[in-house]
Amino acid sequence: MVFMSHLVIVAATGGIGRHILTQALDAGHDVTAVVRNPDALRGTAARVVRADLTAPDPDVLLDAVAGTDAVLSGLGARTGREAGVASRGTRAIVAAMATARVRRIVVVSAASVGTVPSPLRPDPPRFNPGDGPMTRLVFAPVAKALFRPHYADLAIMEDLLRSSALDWTVSRPPRLLNRPLHATYRTATDINVRGGTFISRADVAHHMLAMLDDPATIGHAVGVAY
Repeated sequence: MVFMSHLVIVAATGGIGRHILTQALDAGHDVTAVVRNPDALRGTAARVVRADLTAPDPDVLLDAVAGTDAVLSGLGARTGREAGVASRGTRAIVAAMATARVRRIVVVSAASVGTVPSPLRPDPPRFNPGDGPMTRLVFAPVAKALFRPHYADLAIMEDLLRSSALDWTVSRPPRLLNRPLHATYRTATDINVRGGTFISRADVAHHMLAMLDDPATIGHAVGVAY
């Protein structure tokens, strides 16, 4: 059970965000949900703030995060056309948190991002130390070819957190599945989970909430998989 009481969930109607929202409310937290379409959350117990993070409004985000304890972000591009939303949105979120003096943030990225070049990491390792031969030679190259714009966006997003003064944690899951919550998974700090090729969105959400009050995860990218 996390100690934070008032949480902001960004992209709360997305694949992972909706699970974070449900689990946070079920745990008794006060929640502010930041979404593009508030109609999708009619009847929710959360406070809902409308924000289009493809073109963020700083005042709206500042109002959303002010006075809260932590931010959890499931922000990410759903299509190639949307690539860039994670970095643009996160840049605005980081600025709003700095102004509001809210320090804790947990965001979702992807397992392959650790080997993707970015402005702050122009020469990342060719292979993730946690990956086995099949992942290194087959799965990871295929994923990066298919989702290159998405991963480049997420790599810049991670850079923004590294260069901030926030207490940040990045969740790096592999292939995401729509399966029920099990609350049982493996984790690895700053590397991918050995042999971990998939995990449910519900369990990623569970792990993100669990990391909020774990100081050992601050300043790290944490792999999570079955």
